[in-house]
Amino acid sequence: MKKFFVIALAITSVFAVSSCKSSKDSAYKDAYEQARLAEGQGQQSDAVEIAPVASSTTKGNAEDTSYRTEKVVVASGNEGALKAFSVVCGSYSTKDNADKLRNQLVGEGYSAIVVQNPETGMYRVICASYDTKEAAAASRAQFKAAHPNNVDFQKAWLLYNK
Repeated sequence: MKKFFVIALAITSVFAVSSCKSSKDSAYKDAYEQARLAEGQGQQSDAVEIAPVASSTTKGNAEDTSYRTEKVVVASGNEGALKAFSVVCGSYSTKDNADKLRNQLVGEGYSAIVVQNPETGMYRVICASYDTKEAAAASRAQFKAAHPNNVDFQKAWLLYNK
């Protein structure tokens, strides 16, 4: 008799708990639907097809001619070396750090310069500068190829000095 009573109590408890849950879920669902209708979002819209994103840039490719436009002034190095399009291989908030990278690049044979963006205060280390963006893109690809194990140099980008 005790076993029967325990089993009956267990079954009753399961039904009581499950019935409370479904009424609670239903109450939440009803409140959610009412809120959606009150906000005017109760209408269902047609399914939207999301087109795949096509990137306009190709990593490490000379054909990638995307660039960032900034107004910069020479902070270290030959002022005449700054042309319209430059390959930026490092950005720093302090001039000392930028000069360290510049000195390293000069030691490797680059005509590196440090420029500053007066609006942001950032110092950009430029390893090469050209009159055309195509030449700068080709130089960036060569720079990346020359430093395949340097993660920071693989992020080199083109700068257009406005």
